[in-house]
Amino acid sequence: MKKLILVRHGKSSWEEDLPDDERPLKKRAYKDAALVLNAFSGFHRKPLKLWSSYATRALTTAKIFKERLEVDDADFSIKDELYTFDSKTLLKIIKSCDDQVDTLMVFGHNPAITGVVNQLGDQHFSNVPTTGLTMIEFDAEKWKDIQNGKTLLHLFPKNLR
Repeated sequence: MKKLILVRHGKSSWEEDLPDDERPLKKRAYKDAALVLNAFSGFHRKPLKLWSSYATRALTTAKIFKERLEVDDADFSIKDELYTFDSKTLLKIIKSCDDQVDTLMVFGHNPAITGVVNQLGDQHFSNVPTTGLTMIEFDAEKWKDIQNGKTLLHLFPKNLR
């Protein structure tokens, strides 16, 4: 069994004139992360491998989750390829995960996150919102074989307020 947890980065700020990958989180993103993490804590099981895009908004969101879920540094990776908006590319990266890993949490960007959630899970979402978390389980032993998963959980901040 494989479990994939996809998290869209927190709400980012457009206040400063920065390159897209350097945009920081808004204050609301920290509150949203706390809401999602409080709801997720009952579903969290170790071990957990955590991968993040290098973009500031995704990496900051990932670090909030890493700290709260007490993920070891050895289980935390920044992957340049996760700075993608393309679901096909995102899925290819996920399928490259080492088969020794049973649970993978990925922090990335839309529309790739929503696209992969809808392609792999059995529930459809028009949009996974910022700081939205979706967990999908697969009856597969290898990441390259994941498909037709069961959406076990979706936590969206607006539903938790």
